[in-house]
Amino acid sequence: MRAPDKLVLASSNRGKLAEFQALANTAQSAELIALEPLPEFDSLPPFDESAPTFAENALGKALHYSRLHTGLVFADDSGLVVPALGGAPGVHSARYAGPTATSAERIAKLLRELQGKTGDERRAYFVCAIALARRGRATAIITDRVDGEILEAPRGEGGFGYDPVFYLPPFGKTFAELSSTEKNHHSHRGKAFRKLLSVLPNL
Repeated sequence: MRAPDKLVLASSNRGKLAEFQALANTAQSAELIALEPLPEFDSLPPFDESAPTFAENALGKALHYSRLHTGLVFADDSGLVVPALGGAPGVHSARYAGPTATSAERIAKLLRELQGKTGDERRAYFVCAIALARRGRATAIITDRVDGEILEAPRGEGGFGYDPVFYLPPFGKTFAELSSTEKNHHSHRGKAFRKLLSVLPNL
């Protein structure tokens, strides 16, 4: 039996790491995947995520940190897209209300921007782009999305970020109301990560 593939996540976001770890643990090939955070991530030279697309940011981040680590490094860029707001928050999802804003403050700004909008104007989708690299060379770039709509007020205690206002009509719940198992199965991050695991043996 071959040794597990060690994937190192280039991020200090604990919520994101927890979701990826849960996804790795429940994958059919779980025994062949070892997922770890990049050691001493916060002390490494940072990457400027200033590209206009999720895929470019994910790839740039993976390439940058793979030059500082010998193994397989993967990075993701994900966020919320609201077409009625011209695609905002988009790649600026984490900084939508300012670089030090809380999730509650970002949600409050989003709801203010959507005030008075109804029906299709509240359509939204989450995007996740994942890039895998080794020693400064890209080996995979994967994207996926999940569609929903933005509620007028937060609901639910789970998840993080915009989850309390992102509503999935087929389930009658927000991301924050789903169990972690349900969210991992249906989320943009879950879909993209499962795609990554499916191609990993061929890389």
